[in-house]
Amino acid sequence: MTGSFARFIAAAHAHDISIHSIEASIDGELVYSAGAAGAGPHVPHRMYSVSKSFTALAVLSLAHEGRLRTSDLLMDHFPEMRPVDPLLDEATIAHLLSMRTPYARTTYVEAEGGWLESFFRAPPSHRPGTLFHYDTSSSYTLSALVERISGRSWEELVRERVFAPLDLGDGMRMLRGPEGVGHGGSGLIARPRDLLVIAEMLNGAGERRGVRVLPPEVVDALTTRRADTAMLNWGSSLRAGYASQLWLPPGGGWMMFGLGGQVVYGDPNSRLAVVVTANAQACNAGDQRLATLLLDALDDGPFGDAPDAIAWPAPSHDPAHARSIRGTATLIAGENPPDRIEISASEGSVDLRAGDLSFVARPGTETFVEVRGTGPFAGEWIARGVVTGGWIAPGVFDVRIDASGDEIARRRVRVVISDDERVTVQSLAFGPGSPEHATWQGTFGL
Repeated sequence: MTGSFARFIAAAHAHDISIHSIEASIDGELVYSAGAAGAGPHVPHRMYSVSKSFTALAVLSLAHEGRLRTSDLLMDHFPEMRPVDPLLDEATIAHLLSMRTPYARTTYVEAEGGWLESFFRAPPSHRPGTLFHYDTSSSYTLSALVERISGRSWEELVRERVFAPLDLGDGMRMLRGPEGVGHGGSGLIARPRDLLVIAEMLNGAGERRGVRVLPPEVVDALTTRRADTAMLNWGSSLRAGYASQLWLPPGGGWMMFGLGGQVVYGDPNSRLAVVVTANAQACNAGDQRLATLLLDALDDGPFGDAPDAIAWPAPSHDPAHARSIRGTATLIAGENPPDRIEISASEGSVDLRAGDLSFVARPGTETFVEVRGTGPFAGEWIARGVVTGGWIAPGVFDVRIDASGDEIARRRVRVVISDDERVTVQSLAFGPGSPEHATWQGTFGL
């Protein structure tokens, strides 16, 4: 495996970021396609804030038909929410599309409900249209607007107008917020290959292989720069500008960008389209780091040959570091740990049962397990997880557990076996689907 994508994957793994899939096409012809086992371009994937760009397409499509104007005051479409703060009364649909609302952050708390009403009740911090602040509640409000004007669900409308004309959409669905509104800010689940085809269509100003999907005016409105993002204190690769729920990278083109490292990139000039799905949850600012690594890889080129499969990140392994132990150990000291653990460890595997943490990890092997979680938005969820592990130092065994379903989560575990048969375990959980009790540490004695 050579080329810029090989370097991109290696750099991502060095940051403990797993790459689930990569595909790239030039002028509609596939030039690179690779996926991790159990994931990959044809497996529906939670895309998080990539959803926002499709919400914008829905709004702009309705505007093109004259069913709304982007210059409309938001409150004219939600009169029942009056009275509101005078600053919110000034906000237009265009302000929401460009993330220039009167709010400095998302107005709702996921676990508390009332997402839509929060946008009309939160106290503003500045005049709309003046400052850029990333605000998922504005996308959720736009999704409610789409459903209100069209009389259709977000999923039905986007499927009909964007996916269906390209014979796509069997793997697409939209999660809903507490009011039953399609979560147009974060809830899209779709196949990466379908998103690559859509990126090709957008590069073609709304047309792909002779099929007209969207009017060119809608695509132009989606990708035209609307906001200055230079004041962002995160994501250096995102400071070049913002269009309509769409980022504009410094080197040109456009980029849809979602939590955990979900990226849809297009460049109409080079006719390049790229889709990446990933799990960057365990890396500090990992999704923004991944975006920078990807843009650097696109600048470097060539892409090189695609591997048969992308490996899941795994700890290093030296069998000389292995320790053997077996039994039930009770708690000696810890922070939020279970009362006891069951462990069986040897050179070839570590089997651990500790509260809701349960795995068998075998060095050099990707083990697939069922992972369950409870997230603040998706509720109870079940996902396919991948477990990797290795003896990294004398008596120290590290584990990585990647889970991808309605939520994307990561768990890192360290098991330290001392010569006196005491076992210390550290569990670190990352991602919105990971409950607080999944992060703990403790020492246990047989």
